[in-house]
Amino acid sequence: MYLLDSDHCSKLLDNDATVTAELNDHSNSDIATSVISQGELVFMANASRDRSTNVLRVSALLSGIRIYSLDSPTAEIYGRLKADLYNHYGPKEKAKRRHTTMAQLGFGDNDLWIAALAIQHGFVIVSVDTDFQRIQQIAQIKVESWMAVR
Repeated sequence: MYLLDSDHCSKLLDNDATVTAELNDHSNSDIATSVISQGELVFMANASRDRSTNVLRVSALLSGIRIYSLDSPTAEIYGRLKADLYNHYGPKEKAKRRHTTMAQLGFGDNDLWIAALAIQHGFVIVSVDTDFQRIQQIAQIKVESWMAVR
């Protein structure tokens, strides 16, 4: 199963030939996205200059794809993952740890939630976001990009 991040969904909205071809090549696979990516896409559409058109385009894309939500098991994985990342990438000195955020370590919460969802369901994350490569160093996630394949 493949979990499309918002960057790949955006390319599908733009009719990117490479990402569309990869989607077609994976037509026998389960393709999904997350409620997190849904929110990011809805935000982008509503913040755009051509709001009404883009809202409809996002809605059409999302109506044809399964959207996975977060639940209590996802939250458990998220909490452990966030702690593992903090312990691995964060400062070792106690005084500095108190004031260091995940954002300062270069991780966005949305990507942590997506990674937790991927771990929970055994998804391959389809993204070019470098957060996932860094997460991959300490967690069992698979990441690939369909943007640079062809």
